[in-house]
Amino acid sequence: MHRVDQVRELLTAVSYVGRTRGLHPAAFFALLYFAALRPSEAVALCEQDCELPEDGWGKLILSASEPQAGKAWTDDGRYRQERGLKWRARNEIRVVPIPPESVTMLRARIETYGVGPGGRLFRTSSGGPVGSSAYWLVWEQARKLGLPPSRAESPIAGRPYDLRHAGVSLWLNAGALPPRSPDRLATALMSCSRSTPVASTATSEQPTNG
Repeated sequence: MHRVDQVRELLTAVSYVGRTRGLHPAAFFALLYFAALRPSEAVALCEQDCELPEDGWGKLILSASEPQAGKAWTDDGRYRQERGLKWRARNEIRVVPIPPESVTMLRARIETYGVGPGGRLFRTSSGGPVGSSAYWLVWEQARKLGLPPSRAESPIAGRPYDLRHAGVSLWLNAGALPPRSPDRLATALMSCSRSTPVASTATSEQPTNG
């Protein structure tokens, strides 16, 4: 996964795979890359967290994440539990700019599929949060469909979280890291420096501070 166009090819593959599983998760994976969200942050995203203008850049106002810990480790016996943002004080928010491409995807998703309870964007057929096993399976199948066999068998973009790492590399290459990015992306930057397939991500199409 070296260029934006290759990421788009994977997102197209996701749209085909996800459709057969009823998840329609292309916008979910797009946010991991173009907004460098953690999967747990994308899972928790609600309509009211999004500013999605008809034209231009939008923004996400993040206030929560929903990591999957298992029923034995949550207070209410569910697989996921809402928490504050990683490395942030409780109730602290993080504002993330998103490019027009992501704005269009989110607007189309809301218009086509609506939202779940509480405005949840990405959800199961019953309205609950999407489990990590579900989006992992979609990603594995999308890689086989969207990548040449030699790349599909390699570790490149092997995990959904690798999209976040690649997104950080995209921003670094563009010299367009958003305000306050050093603290919120510190972990991802260190991970990028240790991961050759992700750290080598390059692009000829770069975002602006728009």
